[in-house]
Amino acid sequence: MRFWPRRRRAPLLAPSPDDLALTEELLRPGLEGVFAVRECRLQSPAIVYRGQLLAAPGVVVERVARHFRPFGYTPFLRADGGEIVLQALPVVAAAERPRVAVSLALFALTCVTTLVSGALFFASPTFAPLGTGSPLATLLMGVPFAATLLAILGVHEFGHYFTARYHGAPVSLPYFIPAPPIVLFGTLGAIIRMRFPPRDRNALFDIAAAGPLAGLLVAVPALVLGLGWSSVDVVPPGEVVRLGDPLLLRWIVHLYFGRIPEGMDVFLHPVAVAGWAGFFVTALNLFPVGQLDGGRIAYALFGRHHRAVGVATFAALLVLGVVTRSLNWFVWAVLLLVLVGFHHSPPLDDVTPLSPARRGLALVCLGLLVLLLPPVPISFD
Repeated sequence: MRFWPRRRRAPLLAPSPDDLALTEELLRPGLEGVFAVRECRLQSPAIVYRGQLLAAPGVVVERVARHFRPFGYTPFLRADGGEIVLQALPVVAAAERPRVAVSLALFALTCVTTLVSGALFFASPTFAPLGTGSPLATLLMGVPFAATLLAILGVHEFGHYFTARYHGAPVSLPYFIPAPPIVLFGTLGAIIRMRFPPRDRNALFDIAAAGPLAGLLVAVPALVLGLGWSSVDVVPPGEVVRLGDPLLLRWIVHLYFGRIPEGMDVFLHPVAVAGWAGFFVTALNLFPVGQLDGGRIAYALFGRHHRAVGVATFAALLVLGVVTRSLNWFVWAVLLLVLVGFHHSPPLDDVTPLSPARRGLALVCLGLLVLLLPPVPISFD
């Protein structure tokens, strides 16, 4: 699960008008030659300049930020009508030591919970010759599922991590989130913490899109490999847990098995189940809402209109729940509303538009929702 929570900071103390005026005098020389000031307003704790750029937005942000940093301020650029607003805010990139031990401990715990989940619900026949008498042999039967799922999640998160490092954005190591084995395959996914806004929309898009695309590079081969160990058989009488079929899964299954006869179904090998879980987690993260990967992509693509896109997505989930009569989507809609919300912080440079190539790829990423999202994720038939 991809939530990128903003780092909690101590509340900003509003400086007195005299202190703010003195700070403005210290900051103004950093604007010379790159920003023509028409108007300056002291809106504690911010200092807001209105005017015109005298250089490319990226150059302005870099040079002004270098001057502002010793005074504890950071510039944020945005367009407002025919003018540019440069807002100086008293925030700086947080210097934080990597919490390697915490990251490793959470990963180890998630290994255990996914392993137990795999052994209980998605046991692999690979280790059946060892027998089922010992607890170790039973746990080993969960290895194919757990290892595949953790590989998908790990590649997803490190896709974000290394792309953020490439763009010079301070970011934490991935934190895996263990869960009771009966909840979402023994894990709630993983997160990384962005400690500072990215430079511009292009960097924002690259960081956001790198995770889902990297994860799919593992999830798709895992699904194909797992289908090789899966079988088509008669659906047994009684209640059966059924995983929903997204369009991409249907196409791959059809290519592999052809038409499935009536009364029969594909019984997925644990590796294929992990691939399905990778599809589902990627789809959830691509919802264009708030701080999710899709929300960041939507901000890079639509700018200030991202909030309207998020609200429309929330409404679409409610409609999907009504049409499919699935409680899953009502629950997810409430979680998005309560835990994620529709807010997204702007990058430092909110003036430079997304490049044409990235704009096309952003539409592809959002379009992946149609291919990866099952109408009814899990049902009991």
